[in-house]
Amino acid sequence: MKNRIRELRTKMQLTQEELAQKTGVRRETIVFLEQGKYNPSLDLAHRVAEILGVKIDALFIFGRE
Repeated sequence: MKNRIRELRTKMQLTQEELAQKTGVRRETIVFLEQGKYNPSLDLAHRVAEILGVKIDALFIFGRE
């Protein structure tokens, strides 16, 4: 699944490690999320969206690729 995590994270000047700490996951999880290699739980998606200041549907790109 494609997403805007890297784009929004860098706009907020957060490192992957900082976002990981704020969401309670390992940095590797953030790496995999940004690469689209990991589909987060609804809870994690909500936490990431909240920290990045957007709604979930603005963070993840749903639909056909």
